[in-house]
Amino acid sequence: MGMTIVDIARIAGVGVSTVSRVINNHPDVKYETRERILDIIRENNYIPNNSARVLKQTNTNNIGILIRGVFNPFFAALLKNISMSIEKAGYSIIVHYHNNVDDVSTLVGFAKEKRLQGVICLGGNFIGINEESFQGLDIAIVMISVDFKQPKTWKNFSTVSISNEKAGYKATAYLIEKGHKEVAIILGNKQDYSIGKLRYEGYKNACKDYKIKHNLNYVIYGNYDTALSYERTKKFLAVNPQITAIFATADTMAIGAAKAIVDLGYKVGDDISVMGFDGIDIASYYNPSITTIEQPQDELSAVSVKLLIGLLENKVENQHIVLETKLVEGDSVKEKKN
Repeated sequence: MGMTIVDIARIAGVGVSTVSRVINNHPDVKYETRERILDIIRENNYIPNNSARVLKQTNTNNIGILIRGVFNPFFAALLKNISMSIEKAGYSIIVHYHNNVDDVSTLVGFAKEKRLQGVICLGGNFIGINEESFQGLDIAIVMISVDFKQPKTWKNFSTVSISNEKAGYKATAYLIEKGHKEVAIILGNKQDYSIGKLRYEGYKNACKDYKIKHNLNYVIYGNYDTALSYERTKKFLAVNPQITAIFATADTMAIGAAKAIVDLGYKVGDDISVMGFDGIDIASYYNPSITTIEQPQDELSAVSVKLLIGLLENKVENQHIVLETKLVEGDSVKEKKN
């Protein structure tokens, strides 16, 4: 007599109803439990009637967009362009926002649960992973705004990015060339080992090349949040009045810093210059407009979608594309007064 659903439930340590929900692809089962049950089913060659579809990735028309963080104006602009392009190509979009520490498990769970054909990742930390981390996930994956230093030979992974270190250097060098020697930097958080770290490396390298002492106390952590950047910049400047410029590694944080400067009685640009990063629309409408490192939003969107569709249709192979940034001058940075 072959294995029954009762046997599967006993081995998995769950109820028969839970196994039934997995077999019938109901969504209300934890990812870990679902995978454990499916593994047992595969190992024992148990194929229920009319349920073989559960044991394989079916050909859906779904493309997933996995977004790190709840709201990011830069990602929001990318998402709008990417969604329109993918739907125009005849695919459906499933968007998933997350704040989980483990980006890899989130990606794997999302792809398997939704039976995705491909995924575009906006942000995330994929440092120190290996191919085994993805548990045999055999779909096209394109990562945007991610520091992905794994071997470029990995067959399922492509990247479309900028050189974050080079851009961080460009921003800092611009401030220094304007006469600023006391330059603070606003980073996301201490656990940011991805793009934020690279922008910080660019900042440190510029300080070194221009013979400016890198002061560890000149680091503010704004967690990519405008309100938090405002509060922390205000406290920082209260005890560091010698600062004449601030490089925020995201425009959202630059706007918070600019507001803090004003509320402390200083003038943005005239007294303390502010440099942003990303080139989001609101930065240009802030008063004064924020000088920023502009990422090529339209190009990032178009190139990533074209690459993903090409991979899905077997027209291209893995690619790792690096796009250029542009320094856009606003009114928030001025020559340092003597």
